[in-house]
Amino acid sequence: MAGRSSRTAHTVAVLMGGPSAEREVSLSSGRECANALRVAGYEVIEVELGPERGGDLVAVLAGLRCDVVFNALHGRWGEDGCVQGILEWLDLPYTHSGVLASALAMDKTRAKDALRAAGLPVVESVIACAADVRARHVLTPPYVVKPNDEGSSVGVYIVHDGANQPPQLADTMPRHVMVEAYAPGRELTTAVMGDRALGVTEIVTEGWYDYAAKYSVGGSRHIIPADIPAQIAQACLDYAVRAHRALGCRGLSRTDFRWDDTRGLDGLILLEVNTQPGMTPTSLAPEQAAHAGIGFPDLMRWMVEDALCPR
Repeated sequence: MAGRSSRTAHTVAVLMGGPSAEREVSLSSGRECANALRVAGYEVIEVELGPERGGDLVAVLAGLRCDVVFNALHGRWGEDGCVQGILEWLDLPYTHSGVLASALAMDKTRAKDALRAAGLPVVESVIACAADVRARHVLTPPYVVKPNDEGSSVGVYIVHDGANQPPQLADTMPRHVMVEAYAPGRELTTAVMGDRALGVTEIVTEGWYDYAAKYSVGGSRHIIPADIPAQIAQACLDYAVRAHRALGCRGLSRTDFRWDDTRGLDGLILLEVNTQPGMTPTSLAPEQAAHAGIGFPDLMRWMVEDALCPR
């Protein structure tokens, strides 16, 4: 392993839970990762963070005797650069992307700017006041409304072509939201492990790939490798690696696409990059790794070793 740090990891602390809307997913991911890390031969400390933002995390982490932190948090605070900053300050090696890439990928508008600058295909979007979105069509339907800084399809509204009324957003939505042109087509996704794209999966659902479809058993069906033309598959692999690099990601990421199969390559649109893909039994990145011949414990071992690489 040329270029690896001389440090070795014996004890891994797995962070899970936290205050975001994706707390339950994080708990599921964290437990799966902790079990796989034990199979891989590590001593594991499970750290379940409470639903209150921040809390005594610094004191908890400072008191741990661990070599690496496996960050299994999802959503705001755990995935947006905040906890990464604390770990940097404590000089604790941690998995997944760093402060800047995490913050950039979570901010959908700024991430799109970076991806567009890298020559990658993204849809047009605007940031609008939620009150305006409730009052009128900010874009011509069809379009999608979502928080600018959430993941896992949290708080997503689809306004279909011909809709008479604007969406009645829940009171829990932020004051300003992203409104983006709707990208029709098939759901595709590609995980990137370091500098290697692992494959292309098609996600098949009855409706659209919402929170329930992502995390409920039977909520979606995964076809790997996706039954798509070689040109589209290669483009997904290429775009995912380029997106990973454009945002400055490290470790494992996953890039989601929509492909309108009536338009060929012009119909392939990059939706977003997830810097901390889920690690639940229904999650896509571990499934792609397994298809590429990398078992779950081996994937966990690689992520821990990658966290120890000099930056």
